[in-house]
Order: sequence, then C-alpha cells, then structure tokens
Amino acid sequence: MSEPNTPRVVPLVDQRRGPLPLPRAALEATGRMLPVGSLRDQLGRGLRDLRISVTDRCNFRCNYCMPKEVFDKDYAYLPHASLLSFEEITRLARLFVAHGVQKIRLTGGEPLLRKNIEQLIGQLAELRTPDGHALDLTLTTNGSLLARKAASLRAAGLQRITVSLDGLDDAVFRRMNDVDFPVSDVLEGIDAARQAGFGPSAGRGTGGLKINMVVKRGTNEHEILPMARHFRGTGIVLRFIEYMDVGATNGWRMDEVMPSAEVVNLIQSHLPLVQLEPSAPGETAERWGYADAQGQHDTNAGEIGVISSVTQAFCGDCNRARLSTEGKLYLCLFASNGYDLRALLRAGASDADLASALGHIWQGRTDRYSELRSALGPDTSDAGRRVEMSYIGG
Repeated sequence: MSEPNTPRVVPLVDQRRGPLPLPRAALEATGRMLPVGSLRDQLGRGLRDLRISVTDRCNFRCNYCMPKEVFDKDYAYLPHASLLSFEEITRLARLFVAHGVQKIRLTGGEPLLRKNIEQLIGQLAELRTPDGHALDLTLTTNGSLLARKAASLRAAGLQRITVSLDGLDDAVFRRMNDVDFPVSDVLEGIDAARQAGFGPSAGRGTGGLKINMVVKRGTNEHEILPMARHFRGTGIVLRFIEYMDVGATNGWRMDEVMPSAEVVNLIQSHLPLVQLEPSAPGETAERWGYADAQGQHDTNAGEIGVISSVTQAFCGDCNRARLSTEGKLYLCLFASNGYDLRALLRAGASDADLASALGHIWQGRTDRYSELRSALGPDTSDAGRRVEMSYIGG
C-alpha cells in the first residue's frame, strides 16, 4: 500500500485515440461475409457475449476506475453527437447477434445516466438469435439510480442486473466511491430491483440480480465476510473481483491485489463452501455454493462467485467483444485500440458491409493479455496505451 498522505501520481491518458484500420480482408470482401453464427477467432474462440458502453460518464469517482485526479470538473467527456444513437447500437447489435452473440450487457460509465435508456433496452429486447431465442439482456450499474429506475427497466425488457457494491460499511463505501454517496441508497436500489422482478434464483430470460465487489487489499478486504453473510440466503449471487490493471489512471499495483483463492479460503473458514460447475461456456466467474451439514450445496443458502482476472487468466475461452460509447469495437478489456464501426455506419455502409467487417475483425483476433501477463509477470509498462474501464465497461 502507499504510505499515508503520499500523493499518487496519476497519468493523464486520452483513451479515445485513433482507431485500428479495418482488416484488408474485410474491405476486399465487402458484402460477401454473411452472418452464420459460427465465427471463430485465431485461437478457436467463438463470439457469444457483447458488452456495450452507452455513456462515458459516471456519478461515482471510484479510484480503481474513474479517480478524481483525472476525471475532475474539467475533464472533457464525449459530446452527445459522438455517441452512438440507440438506432445505431441496435443495428450493430442485430448483426452481432446474427454472428452468434447470445448475451448483451449494457455498461458505462454508469449506464443509467444515459437519457431514456429504457428505449434502447426495448429495442434490444426485440432481437432474436438465428434459432429464434430472446437474448440474455443484462446491465451493470453502481446502483445509485436503481431505486427510481428498476421498475421501468424491467418493463422495458431488461432481464438481469448486476450492481457494483464494494462494501456495506458506510464509511468504507463513501471513501471508495469518493463522492460521499451513502451505501443505504444502493441497498434501497437493490431492494427495488427485487421488487421489480429481478428476483432470486432467476435463470436466463426470467430475471436475476447479482452483486459485484472489487476487492482491493488494504482498502476493503475486511468487508468480504460481512458482504458474504449479508447476501447469503437471499438468492442474490455475490461475486468477488480481483482488482485489475485496466487502463492507466487507477495506479494499479500487484501488492493491492487479493487473490481469489484467499477470498475463498477466508469465507470457507467461516461459511463452508463447495465448488460448483460453470454456469455457461466462457463464464468468467468460478462458482462456489454454500454447503450444508453433509457437505452438499445448500441451494437455499445460495452461492458466491470469484473472478480471478489477474491470478487465473481465462483468455482461453473468452467469447466477449466490447463496443465503446462512440462505436469502437474492442476485442479485449486490456486492448489499446479499437475498430471504428461508427465511421462505417455514418458513411452509409450496408448491413452486408458491416457484417463482413465484424466477421473479419473477429476472425483475426489473437488477444490474450491476461495469459501473457500471468506467464511473464505483471508489467504495466504499456499501461499508458490501454483503454480505460470507464470507457468500455468491465
């Protein structure tokens, strides 16, 4: 940990740098790649999950994502005209779905700050996979606006919500969000979401509610057990996420990472756990269920998850693409540059042109940052070139 009162030097980075050029094959094969739902990248990974950032703004200033030192009152956010419109997002999403995407997650920034977000949700909820199934449509939020928005989100067609909550202790929570926002308001939002139908033990297409807690050693690890006890038996899945080296502005240090194995061991010493099977191919969270007296999973007590993006890379079956607020396509959370799809959209590209570009971009993908970091050891020398989490979501 840093010494008390020692100022932290935070690099000023503009993540909205120039886009990557489209693959030559995509340009030469314009209109000839039809979506077939079976794309594979260079490592044999399919495309199943699309994360869409709908705003680069947030009303929190969590130091692991949007620290005040950088995102201050003078920070220049994207002008509204630069953002993809809901119609542009839906058009691209439809082509991604035709190429195999089954799950769409709306992120930010804080997505509930995007005006009329329910309209976009309604449009996306109408999309269907090639075999006629509805999408798994979900959203990640800090919960600050959830109490007033939960019912309208559900009515619009949103199926699941993930709330970021890094502790129950009000002082800790206020310190981590760095805008003096009370934890009680987030808990009120979670209750409102349950009442709106994002309830416990809900599967795909029927609703659901999860809590994500980023664990930063020296800051909030003492909140792990209180969080586990609070959500045990509620039907809400609590997931613990290792503090990640995303972007350059969060001053990431390896000694502030608490490995997921330690989190599991800590909980296990007080609340016995049993490991569960993954819920889906490419799932980032390792699942652990609370055990009964016979050592079997007590479904009434529920489960937790751990996301070990630093200590246990899961690049091998990563099936996620990310679309930024202004329409750049990123193939990895730790990428440096994205492909400018907005330029294609606004230049009058046909659906066939766009489908061809998406297909060739994914087929050329080789990204496996976390595996390389694990093999070579943490090296943040390229941090100044990596995209910020607040720009493409987690």
